[in-house]
Amino acid sequence: MNLSFEDLTGTFSVLDVAVSLLLSFVLSAMIAWVYRATHRNVSYSQSYVQTLIILCMLVSVIMLVVGSNIARAFALVGALSVVRFRNAIKETRDVGFIFLVMAVGMAVGTRFYSLAAVSAVAISLVIFLMFRFNWFQLNVQRQVVKVQVPADEDYSHVISDVLIRHTDEFELVSMESIRGGALNELMYTVKIKKGHEPGNLISELRERNHAQGVTVLTGYDQTDL
Repeated sequence: MNLSFEDLTGTFSVLDVAVSLLLSFVLSAMIAWVYRATHRNVSYSQSYVQTLIILCMLVSVIMLVVGSNIARAFALVGALSVVRFRNAIKETRDVGFIFLVMAVGMAVGTRFYSLAAVSAVAISLVIFLMFRFNWFQLNVQRQVVKVQVPADEDYSHVISDVLIRHTDEFELVSMESIRGGALNELMYTVKIKKGHEPGNLISELRERNHAQGVTVLTGYDQTDL
């Protein structure tokens, strides 16, 4: 039985480790600042941004460990497969940043330093340009209107009459029973007419639903519901 101790750290130098960690930190910090500068919605998370940096550095270390050893790669895949992430990604754009820092970390860890640096800078520049010039924006602002009505009568036609006067178009997207079945909550997507104020819409709806709750959420396409 061979009881000898073998340290495989010598397969890469201390300089390799230092360069990988430093470069992955610098590039991921740049990506994190781009994310922070171009974030629009209200769901900004400092923890998420810090995780981007940690993830990039960890991936670079993992790639150093794996190297070109296929068996080691499969072992790490098996070990990492037990990890489960419970937090839902609130914005599809966040997934792109996760893949970006992972790609940069993989490039740094496999010692493609120029590829990592050029790719991180180029992709960050594209992200910033898309934010700066608002590429692919659809200039149609819609609102969400939530109306609570007593459950004993059908108020849909009454609400529709009010929405016809104040909106160019509307659509019922959900209906939910609340407060133990005493109330129904109707949710509409609407496009309020020019010159009409959300406050006037709220006042008229409250006159029709016996002063129950009315909510108008503007700019919901850039708000996390």
